Amino acid sequence: MTKLGWNPNWRIEDPRKHPYETVERLRELLADGSAVRQDPRRQSFYEVHDDASVYYIYASPISGKVYLLATWQKEPSPVNA
Repeated sequence: MTKLGWNPNWRIEDPRKHPYETVERLRELLADGSAVRQDPRRQSFYEVHDDASVYYIYASPISGKVYLLATWQKEPSPVNA
């Protein structure tokens, strides 16, 4: 995991029209310096994790915009019996 180095001047674009709360949660995670996981197959694409969700983003190194492309709920961890 790495840190993205959030710049408060960056804008979050939401081309898929996620709920407002989802975009704001992503903004909070990035502003708080949450760790991100870089997509090993795509440059400038990342996963941002919180306790319950994963946010898949593209951070443009040219425009400084962050694009929220997808989000999904984390699957519960299996419990060892």
